[in-house]
Amino acid sequence: MTSLFQILLLILDVVWFLMIAHIIMSWLINFQVLNLGQELVRSIWYGLNRLLDPIYQPIRRILPPMGGLDLAPLVGLLAVYAIRIILMNNMAVFY
Repeated sequence: MTSLFQILLLILDVVWFLMIAHIIMSWLINFQVLNLGQELVRSIWYGLNRLLDPIYQPIRRILPPMGGLDLAPLVGLLAVYAIRIILMNNMAVFY
């Protein structure tokens, strides 16, 4: 069961990293540091969007419209961190 616990934490860490990369990349694109005209940037951007959209879409349905401000990544990060805390606090179940 320890392996299952570690695998769950690894998955949460990977999702956390992908969300952080997506958030930073969106800032760099919006401030025109990165250009979606470049093939590599466009491929990474669309790949991250395809990976994270299943997480963000249910959150976007719940959140009210914020006038162009997307809070789904922030709520997603908080949710991943909360799940990690819950798993860590209930670690005894896995042993």
